[in-house]
Amino acid sequence: MRSTRGNERVQPSQAILRGLAPDGGLYVPETFPEFSMETIMDLEEASYEERALKILSGFLPDFTVNELKEAIHGAYGTGFDDARIAPLVKLDERTYSLELWHGPTLAFKDMALQLLPHLLTLSAGKNGEKREIFILVATSGDTGKAALEGFLDVPGTRCAVFYPKDGVSKAQRLQMVTTGGRNTHVIAVEGNFDDAQSGVKRIFGSSEFARTMDEQGRVLSSANSINFGRLVPQIVYYFSAYADLIRDGQIRPGEEVNFCVPTGNFGDILAADYARRSGLPIGRLICASNTNNVLTDFIETGVYDISQRPFYKTVAPSMDILISSNLERLIFTLTGNDPEKTAAFMRELAEKKQYQIDEEMLNRLQAVYACGYADEVALKAEIWKRWHDQHYLMDTHTAVASAVLREYVEKSGDTRKNVIVSTASPYKFGPAVLSAIGGLDVETMDDFECCVKLSALTGTKEPEVIKKLPGTPVRHDQTCAKDKMPEALLEALKRSAERME
Repeated sequence: MRSTRGNERVQPSQAILRGLAPDGGLYVPETFPEFSMETIMDLEEASYEERALKILSGFLPDFTVNELKEAIHGAYGTGFDDARIAPLVKLDERTYSLELWHGPTLAFKDMALQLLPHLLTLSAGKNGEKREIFILVATSGDTGKAALEGFLDVPGTRCAVFYPKDGVSKAQRLQMVTTGGRNTHVIAVEGNFDDAQSGVKRIFGSSEFARTMDEQGRVLSSANSINFGRLVPQIVYYFSAYADLIRDGQIRPGEEVNFCVPTGNFGDILAADYARRSGLPIGRLICASNTNNVLTDFIETGVYDISQRPFYKTVAPSMDILISSNLERLIFTLTGNDPEKTAAFMRELAEKKQYQIDEEMLNRLQAVYACGYADEVALKAEIWKRWHDQHYLMDTHTAVASAVLREYVEKSGDTRKNVIVSTASPYKFGPAVLSAIGGLDVETMDDFECCVKLSALTGTKEPEVIKKLPGTPVRHDQTCAKDKMPEALLEALKRSAERME
């Protein structure tokens, strides 16, 4: 593996342990494994764990088969409410929903963050790391709880999550701040997700903070999708969905399939691209944005510009992002794997809040990616339409993808089969979903009252983890200014030490 901004070569375990490269770049595979159609067809009757073992073995060559097998079983052997782990649901003759929210926190982040702690502790052992691994996370809603759940009381690790104080749903916030364990910290940031994400990156880039951590016997690492160990498990479920389509007779082996992905930080859709580059027959990757549609504009024009762009808080908060960190990995590919050009684009973004790729790069981008966005009116209309037409209940983020896909098919005439990547349970966003389905005024209703009514109205089951949230005691109440995140982190560690005395 190598950095997007330099020429250093590392093993996958080193990349996973570090999270971010020393030069500030992101680690990317130097070469991609090649999975033949025969290999993909062999996945048809395999379990999700068996599929994961086959795909991950290709991307993580310095891990043994037994190491990966144990890690995968530790991640997916328990904690999911569907034995298929990532079930594929048919909506109509050309459209399917890939449900990635059957894990412990009801969001697709569980697919990676149940596995990452196992990969990280294995990586520490392979590289002789004896210090406590201190995981830092910025979250727009779902990554935070998934990371906390994944690292909860894992020996030799500690996890701190920063989230935008007013930028997550009530259910998302309660899931995080009620987390127990002796190695977890949750801190609200007075700002938006981009502020939290930028603050975490500054902490990673601070040699002074690294020295402080070293003196305390700790080393920083990341559970955000900037960490390759977070990205690589996501590649698996694209292969899994394709294998399901073949098994169920929905496609012929080798037939191209489109994937439409609700996108904020660009990690999930990039994992699909990595699957494509490894042999999965993907036609178009459709990047679906909400009102914060910086990625839509970029794919259409080649200009990434946040200099004058307003930031919107929406009912799809996990997509309320303007700086899509994983896009750097795609930029690196579009430059022809040129670290100097990639670093120059990232400097422009940091200094001028914008950059523009050239025509050749734009043509490469548009050859693979399509795009679109859905505002709140459109996504709520889509929730209602899917429920009315297919009796299928979807959350706000999945609805963005569904609406964008509907528009893409109408405009393009593309006749390929389409998979919508469904990223969260509708009950994590009860008020918005209830409002869309029932036309009710939810302004005077509590989030959890909305979930009860949503269950009664639709006949779907409210998840137990949501039912229990209102009565769970809050364990984390720390708040900080966006420019005081390092100090808040040290304060959290101090509080934790005092509690342990």
